[in-house]
Amino acid sequence: MLVIPAIDIKDGCCVRLVQGRSEEATTYSTDPLEMAQRWCDAGARRLHVVDLDGAFSGAPVNGQAIERIVRALPDMQVQVGGGIRTAEAAAAYLDAGVRWVILGTRAVQDPEFAEALCSAHPDSIIAGVDARSGKVATSGWLESEAELSAEAVAKRLAEAGVCSIIHTDIARDGMLQGVNVAASVSVARTAGIPVFASGGLAGLDDVLALRDCGEALITGVIAGKALYEGRLDLAEALRACA
Repeated sequence: MLVIPAIDIKDGCCVRLVQGRSEEATTYSTDPLEMAQRWCDAGARRLHVVDLDGAFSGAPVNGQAIERIVRALPDMQVQVGGGIRTAEAAAAYLDAGVRWVILGTRAVQDPEFAEALCSAHPDSIIAGVDARSGKVATSGWLESEAELSAEAVAKRLAEAGVCSIIHTDIARDGMLQGVNVAASVSVARTAGIPVFASGGLAGLDDVLALRDCGEALITGVIAGKALYEGRLDLAEALRACA
């Protein structure tokens, strides 16, 4: 199982939000590349990078900062999300060396777009399924798709051809209250493709709970605030999941 450090970029800085609320941002570094190097030195071989400004605006904003990370760390596998709502935006990131792009809002609202993009870029498209009380949220988590459950969307996007899913429990994101293991397992069993759990990771116990949950499709976990607040030692977590 993979433990993937998250680098969320807002106004050019590395930040963490609480439940996706932009007004509750804590800045941990003014240089996202410096933070990426830190996690690389700790043993990470994959990074989860989110353009928060892009997620809120609907188009990439921090692309240059992300490309700087990719160029500086050529051996690092980087997955990028936030504001990727056109084929051109996805292709630009992939052409720049990003390994996977993450579709959220556009994939939920337009599965045919997701299917076309998966066909054009096989094994390069991840779906972000972000849920509040089991219902999917879009547009930087500002809008709720009240009729759509996380499981239903995950199944639909798996059928469209995405290679994996990142399932985020919005209510837990940035709260350090523990990962929603049961919800991520439910999404994995419904979709039938690899799932990365996200939101609420509090420490090593959460990593071990996911590792030992009995669902082989739980492929990894996104680690954010727990790393930045020193509650999770990345090297220790990587050893536990090796």
